[in-house]
Amino acid sequence: MPARNEQDPLDPKGLIREAFRIDGIDASQCRSIFLDWALSLPAEHDSKAAIRALLDRHGEGVPDHPMCAVLSEGLAEMMRPRRRGGWRSRDR
Repeated sequence: MPARNEQDPLDPKGLIREAFRIDGIDASQCRSIFLDWALSLPAEHDSKAAIRALLDRHGEGVPDHPMCAVLSEGLAEMMRPRRRGGWRSRDR
């Protein structure tokens, strides 16, 4: 884990790390933090691998933390194929 003053390539703003440190944080706050984290992750990073690494790093020992659930949901969403919207999804 990078030192506090070093930038973590998986968590450039330290958002996930700090979320795990906030007492009383709830799931909606974690989802907001996750969205901010996802938008700040450099495009060249594999987001599934980053989520797994962050879960391993921060989630150990606190499985009931709401950020663990949000990260797990994010991982599950990425693994699920997406349905195409618009005219392509309609019957012809």
